[in-house]
Amino acid sequence: MKPYLSVGLAAHVARPGYAALPPSRMLHRLYSNWIEKREVYLCTRSTDRVVRPFEWGTEWLKSWPTNGNCHLNGQGELQFLRDANLLAIRNSDQFFGYDSPRDFRLEGNRLTFTSPVQTPYVENNTVHGQWFPAEQKNPSKPKRAVLVLPHWNSHSTQHLALCEGLRKFGISTLRLSLPYHDWRMPPELHRADYAVSANLGRTLDATRQAVVDSRSCVDWLESQGYERIGILGTSLGSCYAFLASAHDPRLKVNAFNHCSAFFADVVWTGLSTAHIRTSLEGVISLEDLRACWNAISPVHYLEKYASYQKNPLFVYTRYDTTFLPEFSEYIVNEIGKHMPKRKVVVLPCGHYTLGESPFKFLVGYHIVSHFLKNL
Repeated sequence: MKPYLSVGLAAHVARPGYAALPPSRMLHRLYSNWIEKREVYLCTRSTDRVVRPFEWGTEWLKSWPTNGNCHLNGQGELQFLRDANLLAIRNSDQFFGYDSPRDFRLEGNRLTFTSPVQTPYVENNTVHGQWFPAEQKNPSKPKRAVLVLPHWNSHSTQHLALCEGLRKFGISTLRLSLPYHDWRMPPELHRADYAVSANLGRTLDATRQAVVDSRSCVDWLESQGYERIGILGTSLGSCYAFLASAHDPRLKVNAFNHCSAFFADVVWTGLSTAHIRTSLEGVISLEDLRACWNAISPVHYLEKYASYQKNPLFVYTRYDTTFLPEFSEYIVNEIGKHMPKRKVVVLPCGHYTLGESPFKFLVGYHIVSHFLKNL
């Protein structure tokens, strides 16, 4: 096992004995231990994680439209990032704003266009989407479509079954390749390390780009005559989807598969991001990391999100070692103060095991039925 994985496992290894437990609690403990072991196995199958050096990445903030007079003038990188995040939150419509692309191109089932957010990586600057158009059986009804945002380090073939499932029920789907994923991955990478990493500024910029690219996809869907548009995000894609929906009233129906309040807390405590924490520890505290990534944390946009007439589904898992359950419970409870009618589903598995039988069928049922009923 990689040395850095001990960081992510630290919260999960200390367990009391079974002798004094009643039978029901003993069964629960055995089950939770089995799920956790399965989570560790599924996580550690990937042997290409790289512990990259910590970087403030302040150069990535130069093109932000919200920085204004916020400059790195001797106050230090930490304070500069703090100030830039506060400005971005205060002016979030501008921060996540964009000029709609003019070069949408559909060839076969592949949609491409130039991202409104440009980066030093040529491959990443072209957005790719896989298109699954549904047959419009009743022309008098509004055309429906769902934008699908997959998980971190997803491959181009993942989430396609869900897209096909929605299409068979009459809902068109567009699967977005996230920044630095799939066809957008720079040649020096094997994983989507530039999307989430110990480079703080680049992680911020990648998230901003994902939100802008998502909203650009909505522009294209509207140009194709789609009137009812939803969004589905999984794991990292769930964070992107929430930020996009909070800033785009056109995304009426939402499904967030895994959810959390703070971007930093997931990276700091998650099993799958233990190699990133290895680079962060000793350089920056969790409190300061939270401040550096506040602008991409859903918790700061709850009231804005609730101000629109949304219909959200929140899914999380009881034994998640990547998005810890308390983080999911927190944001579900907080959004509930503003939107008591939101739907919440809690499944008895973990982050990785949600992608295995029978849980993948359960979550698929909840997601598809939510869009069929509400979109």
